[in-house]
Amino acid sequence: MPPRRTRLDCQVQRDGEDMTKQINVVGTVILHDGLLLCAQRTLKSSLPGLWESPGGKIEPSETPLEREIRDELIADVQVGDRVETTAHEFPFGEVTLTTFDCDVLSGDVTLTEYDAIVWLPPAELAPLDWAPAGVPTVQALSGLLAEPSDPTSRLTLFGR
Repeated sequence: MPPRRTRLDCQVQRDGEDMTKQINVVGTVILHDGLLLCAQRTLKSSLPGLWESPGGKIEPSETPLEREIRDELIADVQVGDRVETTAHEFPFGEVTLTTFDCDVLSGDVTLTEYDAIVWLPPAELAPLDWAPAGVPTVQALSGLLAEPSDPTSRLTLFGR
């Protein structure tokens, strides 16, 4: 399935050539007791103060999601199925965000790279000011997780 796309007017042209910078990032969907882990970006980062699922840029020759979570939350995770892929154009380039279902294997989730982290039920996700690339994922999760279900619904939701 192609990524969902949202857009800000940001394409740069040089001699008629599209110079949009492509930035690939990964994010987590970490659920615990029906609550989703949400992280607020620092005021010193790009998109300051916006909320996101923890993750980061994909760097060559690494397992990016595990590294990002270890660095940002001091926890080890097991990466599961892909949840959603979205794309959003910013003035600095196009961000393609792919989120994955993750389980925390070890370590307490600890604040290191964010101004705040919270665990929220689906009904409380929408009021947060989410980073634009993550909005479609949050909307999808809010609807799916809010539906009454049995304890195995998370496995069904992510295709396991």
